Amino acid sequence: MQETAKVDPKVKYKRIILKLSGEVLNGGKSGDPIDAATLEKTCAQVKEIHDMGVEVCVVIGGGNIFRGLHGAKRGVDRTTGDYMGMLATVINGLAIMDGLEKMGVTTRVQSAIPMNQIAEPFILRRAIRHLEKGRVVIFVAGTGNPYFSTDTTAALRASEMHADIIMKATKVDGIYDKDPKKHADAVKYDELTFIDALKQRLNVMDSTAFSLCLDNNVPIMVFDLGDEHAIRKAIMGNKIGTLVHS
Repeated sequence: MQETAKVDPKVKYKRIILKLSGEVLNGGKSGDPIDAATLEKTCAQVKEIHDMGVEVCVVIGGGNIFRGLHGAKRGVDRTTGDYMGMLATVINGLAIMDGLEKMGVTTRVQSAIPMNQIAEPFILRRAIRHLEKGRVVIFVAGTGNPYFSTDTTAALRASEMHADIIMKATKVDGIYDKDPKKHADAVKYDELTFIDALKQRLNVMDSTAFSLCLDNNVPIMVFDLGDEHAIRKAIMGNKIGTLVHS
């Protein structure tokens, strides 16, 4: 049985929810929705912090394969499209599981939609026990309900699991006062309060997810996954990305 590694004393966050968008896995390339090299790099970052004794839960999106909102624009019923998106997260979750286990990291996938042949059902106490035994837990199929994003899943699981922080890995190096791709004078924030983010209508997470984090006092760190040691820097409390807190 794999036991949790001794926690590195420099680690600031002991239990984290790592929120990955599905688009992170395609490496920004067209064609294959899961780029093998990008998947390997992402799994290597997760292994790096797991080896430092951090308890890691991963919430993965499915936008690289199918996104419910985009499907609605093409005439797919919103509820049906959201379920299709949930199934896409299962594909991504299994890919991450496979990548991690090839690196020697014991992993469990828990699904909000029952599919016993390929994933465990989400059971809170079992998920916590997996973490205590040194396993990485990957949450897939969102919340199991349409109209809820994987951001909301991350906020919900973080609240349930009493995680120290949600680390939202993106392709942008933090939160700006406006879109840095469109505005050269965009200003990046190092830290923000929940209230300031709300007042300025900053796109941190969707409103449901953000409200959950605010109500349950779960801080959010938004950072760029492009740096190959980004997650390690984040869990050690280095100045990276943007921290949203109370």
